[in-house]
Amino acid sequence: MTMLVMHTNIMLNPEANSKDYGKLAYKFLNSGNYSQASKFYEQAIEIEPNIKSHYWYYGLTLLLQNQETEAQMTWMLAMSEGELEEVDVWNQELLEILETAAQQQEQLEIHALAWTIRQYIKEIAPTNIQNLLLILLLSIKINNCHDEDINNLGIIELLQSKSKIVINDSLYSLLFKVLETLLNYYPPLLDYLPKFLEATLSCVQYPEHFINLVIPASFSLTYSAHEPRLAIKLIQVCLNLFPQELELLISLANFYQRLEDHKNVIDNARLCCALAKTLPDKIFSMYLLLRGLLSAGGYWKEALEVFQQYEYLLLSLIRENPRGLNSTLTNRLISANFFFPYLRDQPKLNRNIQNQLMELCQANILIYAQDKYEKYSQHNSLQIRNISYHRKLKIAYISHCFKRHSVGWLARSLFQHHNQEKFDIYGYFLHAQVYNDPLQKWYLNQVTQARKLDGSLEIADQIAADEIDILIDLDSITLNNTCEVMALKPAPIQATWLGLDAAGFSNIDYYIADPYVLPETAQDYYTEKIWRLPQTYIAVDGFEVGVPTLRRDTLNIPTDAVVYYSGQRGFKRHPDTVRLQMQIIQGVPNSYFLIKGFGDEEAVQKIFIDIAEKEGVTRERLIFLDEDAFEETHRANLGIADIVLDTYPYNGATTTLETLWMGIPLVTRVGEQFAARNSYTMMMNAGITEGIAWSDEEYVEWGVRLGKDEKLRQQVSWKLRQSRQTAPLWNGKQFAREMEKAYQQMWELRG
Repeated sequence: MTMLVMHTNIMLNPEANSKDYGKLAYKFLNSGNYSQASKFYEQAIEIEPNIKSHYWYYGLTLLLQNQETEAQMTWMLAMSEGELEEVDVWNQELLEILETAAQQQEQLEIHALAWTIRQYIKEIAPTNIQNLLLILLLSIKINNCHDEDINNLGIIELLQSKSKIVINDSLYSLLFKVLETLLNYYPPLLDYLPKFLEATLSCVQYPEHFINLVIPASFSLTYSAHEPRLAIKLIQVCLNLFPQELELLISLANFYQRLEDHKNVIDNARLCCALAKTLPDKIFSMYLLLRGLLSAGGYWKEALEVFQQYEYLLLSLIRENPRGLNSTLTNRLISANFFFPYLRDQPKLNRNIQNQLMELCQANILIYAQDKYEKYSQHNSLQIRNISYHRKLKIAYISHCFKRHSVGWLARSLFQHHNQEKFDIYGYFLHAQVYNDPLQKWYLNQVTQARKLDGSLEIADQIAADEIDILIDLDSITLNNTCEVMALKPAPIQATWLGLDAAGFSNIDYYIADPYVLPETAQDYYTEKIWRLPQTYIAVDGFEVGVPTLRRDTLNIPTDAVVYYSGQRGFKRHPDTVRLQMQIIQGVPNSYFLIKGFGDEEAVQKIFIDIAEKEGVTRERLIFLDEDAFEETHRANLGIADIVLDTYPYNGATTTLETLWMGIPLVTRVGEQFAARNSYTMMMNAGITEGIAWSDEEYVEWGVRLGKDEKLRQQVSWKLRQSRQTAPLWNGKQFAREMEKAYQQMWELRG
């Protein structure tokens, strides 16, 4: 019998009672016809006003029609004449009805209405922890989640007063779900989240299950949401329960590194070294310590001692050649060789270790992701055989640096000048920023298709699904995710460009270089085939330059003084090069040395001042500068320098290009490895040989000569400014054509 027929029969039947009206009203309520349900409940109340359930349901129908005041008045009037014991019973009846209604709305995904109903449940039962937790979840779903409002729910106080709640299986699961949701909510609840975590961990039986949620989420908070301080708070809460848990301490060291809190990085890394038991854990713990010491920039003596132990452990691991390492351990080993180029210019030795280490990593990746690799291999084989020669090649770039980052600045001209009539350009944006970055927005608009992804296997699946023909890695071993993707080979042809040297995976086909940045013998120790572009491996159309904020008079530098400059990260401040730089300053009377870069300010200053004193340079000739807020200001401030002194064994890259663009003479020490030849290839491709040194002695000689010979400096500066019109280094369009020609040739050689 339909509700319409029932409705008619009841209206025609003079003996119909409130139960008949109640049944019909309930059917309308369940069907979502709240207006009709409301009318029938109202009639049921008129017939039998003593049946309280009609009031509860009538109020509910009003609430579901957004008549909250009327609903509340209905319930209050119905309860106003009852005794205390009766009101308790009626409240319980109303609670059950509201709970059922809230669950129905949640199943229908009408979250705002479910949230409203649960607010009334809260009025009746303010300490119902499950209801409060569900309100919190619904607040997130309707994007109405703020620290102050959520804090007012009183959840934390209830969790802390353990006697008032019983953590059964249902509540345990709900707490787990709420924590997982909060950890992945953006914008993060900076104040509430650590307090909620602490309260939850203090009252559950197995807190380690919850901590397993915290560690990966804290990495996302640090690197995607850019909230390392919040991540640190969460890890510290976990450490209160498990103070010697290695994974927590590793996370803490990483997050302090993000903040450049060098002291805490070093302290936590040392603790990791003391607690690590297995060889992979010992290696990674020592990696964290070495990174902390080098990035601080002033702990070189200890860093060199640690490096000897570290290299011994790496060689031991290579000899052991373990199989069956999980994804986490394998990914940590990928970047294990990161610091070698900063410490020594011995590419044959360094690359030999790198290649063996990557062979080990790739073998383990292909074990734990064997099904993925086999699927991609079959797909690539079919793709190579079946591609139509008439369709455009799909070229993809993968990186976490498509933003205000050195790689982001350098890759712009290629993206800008790509011929999208001949090529489809894909961009895989790793750890894409959640705040506004104008350069990232620019990149998103330069590609045919943009993908924002984080997980390695997810990225590889997407690359294969997109049927990419040539995949270009811009990160190399600076990001483990990218390396894991490249090891799986989701594209038929893969190459590395711009990153921190070649990764060393056999599944990467090419390493893009030029005639200068690698010596002729380099192929002997590279796994990838070196693809040499005809002139330069990098070109830019120029840089934006802001307004300078540095002046000689405010720095107490005489107008006739010779100003040297060096601005680099702590990694590159090798004391041997600092010593050569001080010899240059000592050899040029009335000269000053401006020093700028990331690192532990006190430690950096100490190492420079100590070496300066030994080389006869007085303290007042050294001026330490703060970092500039914007890259444009940094470039403008380069104009205060007469000569820039490059670093060795790891040269500048972006900093070198900026120096040359600003027309400032540069002194560089050329070595054998890629990192020691960046400035060399850039100077050659700008048409400049003045300042290129092939030994320590020549480095000092060029530095002194340029300092004493103002006319020579002017000639070099003039040549650099003229080169903007003619040099390959500043011709992004020509460079894009050369890269595209290389891609076409790579594809023709496939198979």
